Amino acid sequence: MDARKYLAELVGTFILVVIGSLTIVAAGQMSTPIQIVVPFGFGLGLLAAIQSAGYVSGGHFNPAVTLGALLDRRIDVMNAVGYWVAQVIGAIAASATVLLVANQAAVQATASGAPDGKLLNAFAVEVLLTGIFVLVILTVTKRAPNHAAFAIPLTLMVIHFAGIPFSGASVNPARSLAPALVGGTLDQTIIVWIAGPLLGAALGWAVYRALEDGSTR
Repeated sequence: MDARKYLAELVGTFILVVIGSLTIVAAGQMSTPIQIVVPFGFGLGLLAAIQSAGYVSGGHFNPAVTLGALLDRRIDVMNAVGYWVAQVIGAIAASATVLLVANQAAVQATASGAPDGKLLNAFAVEVLLTGIFVLVILTVTKRAPNHAAFAIPLTLMVIHFAGIPFSGASVNPARSLAPALVGGTLDQTIIVWIAGPLLGAALGWAVYRALEDGSTR
């Protein structure tokens, strides 16, 4: 156990979620289309998180990413649990910050949702996009680690461009759970944004392993 790594995950997740969330709130207040600015908020928020804390912990900042690393044996179970706890705390702190600087309605606006109540569609999109995200992360950190700090945030950015209209493009259980808790909107539908990314992480890892094992034959 390394407390510095857990602190780095907490701080990095806070940076990612607070920047992304405040971008959503700012877009609403300025009547700017969310689909245009929010992808940059989360993508560049992740870039800031990686640059400030990623060197300590590896820069997961997302329970789904940690699950991918756990499945690939890059982290053990005890540290994975520590990362998950730190990530959730960091995300909750970020949503609490939005509450302090704005109001509860602003926090609620940052929560993940399915347009027209299409939960199955949102679930499928979360699985697909998280799978792609984790596949990129596992591949680039193994094959081109010098490019990871920029390739990963750019991937998160394009994932938001693609997924916002369908699921909010969370691909991060902590990022979805926190505003639901702080905003007082937590209900059974949160399973879409928890189970979806976790299943996507497992699928992304499976594809990564198939490609990686094939390249070593």
